[in-house]
Amino acid sequence: MADPTALNQDFTKYDQVRKTHTYRLAEHESDQFDDDTRISTLDLGPFLHGDAKDKARFAQAFAGALQEIGFAVLTGHGVEPGLYDRIHDSVLELFTSTSLAEKMRFRAKRHGSVSQGYFPLEETSDIHPDLVEGWVWCRRAFDMPQNNGPQHRDAPLLAEDWRAEDYWPRAEYEREFRRLALAHEALFKPIAQAMFQGLGCDPHVYDRKLSGTNFGMRLNYYPPITAAQERSGAGRLLGHEDVDLFTILPAPKLDGLQIWNHRSNKWVRLRAPQNSIIINTGDYMQRITNDRLPSTTHRVGKPADGSHLSKARVSFPIAVYVWEDETLEVLPGLGAPKYEPVKAITFHTRSTAKFYGDDYAVESA
Repeated sequence: MADPTALNQDFTKYDQVRKTHTYRLAEHESDQFDDDTRISTLDLGPFLHGDAKDKARFAQAFAGALQEIGFAVLTGHGVEPGLYDRIHDSVLELFTSTSLAEKMRFRAKRHGSVSQGYFPLEETSDIHPDLVEGWVWCRRAFDMPQNNGPQHRDAPLLAEDWRAEDYWPRAEYEREFRRLALAHEALFKPIAQAMFQGLGCDPHVYDRKLSGTNFGMRLNYYPPITAAQERSGAGRLLGHEDVDLFTILPAPKLDGLQIWNHRSNKWVRLRAPQNSIIINTGDYMQRITNDRLPSTTHRVGKPADGSHLSKARVSFPIAVYVWEDETLEVLPGLGAPKYEPVKAITFHTRSTAKFYGDDYAVESA
């Protein structure tokens, strides 16, 4: 594992989109914070339920916010009030009531593009000892219609021998977290449509690719940090950029999320309203929008109130992907392409080999 003071530029050979800034992977005493910048909070309701003018106004504001910093906060998204509170409690229960031996039965390994399964504390990546336990489930782990890409788009492939116990320590967890997956899947297309419309592209250009597409639900459990961990310089979750189209993150109950502001070269502490969702664009999106929507660096650090020393923190983001055999290419109307078309599996695994080792990368034919 790398030293906690390692720089992102030590790993640039893995980047599949342009990233020129430099930052330490973990928090450092020399870090500067931007207390003036506020991440835009927008009401998605008019886009979901309004007329053409409502949709256009929201799309312009949404794409503008993402172009500015790669993050936005959405209210009015229509997810059932109270769902996030129940999921928060279920995440705590899952991590604290499941033995380590049982968790290790589901030890993460690559399936398709994504490393799926359980990640022990300090082992979420090969380059940094993050102080978080993680657990990732993709579409195949849910009792939902399955497909494997465009050639199977109209052919659900939920196997007759599918069993929740093959993916979950208890079957009831699948039923509980499926509620979250379904609630967020309903937002995949509207959120993407608003981004594309705000850039002047066809809002429906990715509708087919996002029909029954793959996703990664990641549950994160951050235990209280010990005095020894505090002294070590390790961070709760290293600075990184997401490799997806975009991520949907229900606002965490405890602070810690920090975003890199490329204009001020400082970190912004993001505090979002309860029951809102935080949206950030990832590497897929930066690639297909020709750098218009940046994949913004973020991390989970130590909150200013010191709660990391006494309280556990949880989060449950969902990363929105396309299937592995889809092609990522710059969308029409966004200027001369800076990037060549590439298969999603190649793009994804080249990027995430940074975290899991060079042999993780898959080169498509």
